[in-house]
Amino acid sequence: MNTYTDPLILYGETFHSRLLLGTSRYPSPQVLADAVQLARPAMLTASLRRQTAHVDTSPAFWNLLRDMQVPVLPNTAGCHSIQEVITTAEMARELFETDWLKLELIGDDYSLQPDTLNLPSAAQQLIKAGFKVLPYCTEDLVLCQKLVDVGCQAVMPWAAPIGTGKGPVNPYAMRLLRERLDVPLIVDAGLGLPSHACQVMEWGFDAVLLNTAVALAHQPVSMAHAFAQAVQAGRQAYLAGAMPAQESAQASTPLIGTPFWHQA
Repeated sequence: MNTYTDPLILYGETFHSRLLLGTSRYPSPQVLADAVQLARPAMLTASLRRQTAHVDTSPAFWNLLRDMQVPVLPNTAGCHSIQEVITTAEMARELFETDWLKLELIGDDYSLQPDTLNLPSAAQQLIKAGFKVLPYCTEDLVLCQKLVDVGCQAVMPWAAPIGTGKGPVNPYAMRLLRERLDVPLIVDAGLGLPSHACQVMEWGFDAVLLNTAVALAHQPVSMAHAFAQAVQAGRQAYLAGAMPAQESAQASTPLIGTPFWHQA
């Protein structure tokens, strides 16, 4: 299990991992189970709307999630209106017996960009209904601040559009988010390599949520393990404090006082 001297705390609950995993697009249920067993994520996300579309396989899928004994984070993937979000959230709460929810409100089907205009209102209504909302959003500072203002105790900005694997495409905006907001920030979407995960953790982000980068790897189980290690390494590096970048070379060993140093 991934353990930290400073566990992740969300809505007052403690998690001993800073990696969250999605559960879609794996080659088989067994591969998913093996990846979860090795990476030991804090939560597993699951889309109620997408999974229940496959009626024949849904019961087996839900049973698999329960058997893995990892907290499930239902999400509202595929929802395009606030009413769709609320209906799906209530169904997920009844099915999974949890108030946790990953809020997805899609504004554009091509890029899967969130509906940034209606997202804060949706989050506010869900929080009033008792949900612990983790909103999927862009890296826009004003949007993230509005989500915090309506009661979100954590925010999940993307590093790049879902499924692109590009890594952080706007480092300035992401680092600005980390500087300005004092709630947990979970990077959700756009990470393609373990080095991407390590980088955002080094910047001080609190966790990452992955799906495509693991599920579509040639060896998903090994990739899940690699990401788990990268997340932990990045967090430890952030806590250790990185040296500042220098404009010129700096000798790692002082020259003065060594046998071959002669002063004029």
